[in-house]
Amino acid sequence: MSLLNDLNVKLKGEKYTISNLISAIRAFQKKNALFKDDIQSQLFHFPRLLEERRDEKDTKYVQFIEELIDNFKVRFDDFVLGKQLLLFIQNPFLVTDITEFSVEANLTWKWVHAAKIQLELTDFQENVALKQVFCDCTPESFWSKEGSPANFLTLHRLAVQILTMFGSTYCCESAFSTMNLVKNNFLSCMTNEHLHHCLRLAITPLVPKFRELEKSKKCNFSH
Repeated sequence: MSLLNDLNVKLKGEKYTISNLISAIRAFQKKNALFKDDIQSQLFHFPRLLEERRDEKDTKYVQFIEELIDNFKVRFDDFVLGKQLLLFIQNPFLVTDITEFSVEANLTWKWVHAAKIQLELTDFQENVALKQVFCDCTPESFWSKEGSPANFLTLHRLAVQILTMFGSTYCCESAFSTMNLVKNNFLSCMTNEHLHHCLRLAITPLVPKFRELEKSKKCNFSH
């Protein structure tokens, strides 16, 4: 259960992209298979079970993990983003199987032309300047600012569509919680327009530059 709680924490957060969330899910699915073998052998991952006698009670633990494996398979195996697409978002310079990458991209987005995106990725990976820029920033900031859509239009469009996917409902749930705090019992008469403005101020990641705003204002001295 502690491992499930750790996974739950990894799936929450404002800065997690769909690739981060899928990677966490797939890693946990592989761990489940590892846990199933371990619980029937050395119990490296279940030290508390070593304190008990190995008897028929182990069977119910194995059955629980098998049900967990099936549950995760039903819930998450229909994710359409393949390994090469996830690798492309994390680091496009590590994509070695360009053919598989183009196939995965075309299966997910029909507008992707396989031949065109293969040539673009090849040119992209041989661009030393872009590689240096990518090493100095995050994938999100790279594709939003440095991705050079003029030269790599298909790659840029593909990256933006992946990075703007909603991986979870965390942001929506967080916004609703903030709204409940803003519009409490003491502010029940607040209009929808004022609530909209207050909510935007409460959830925005932008921090006002108060010093610059202060310098731009001039005091009016009375005569």
